[in-house]
Amino acid sequence: MTPLVLSDDTRLLLGQLADKLDSYRPTAIMREETRLAQALVFAEQLHGPTEAAYAAEQNLLAAAPPVRPGQERGEYAALLRLIAQGVTAG
Repeated sequence: MTPLVLSDDTRLLLGQLADKLDSYRPTAIMREETRLAQALVFAEQLHGPTEAAYAAEQNLLAAAPPVRPGQERGEYAALLRLIAQGVTAG
């Protein structure tokens, strides 16, 4: 399996999403809808409503894995930080 190569934008957005999840209700259950919505919000904050934002959103969603049932927001934030640092399993 080829490792995912992250752009600077994707690493930045992973960190921003992780910071948001850690700063607001980190022990609450993470929802997949939150992952999807926040990817759009952060990408558009970075690039405005442009094609670059769409590409950034898609890259962020590719890097940020689907939420596991019962996963807390803080746990998911920690996972995002590991991904941004290039830590892989296996």
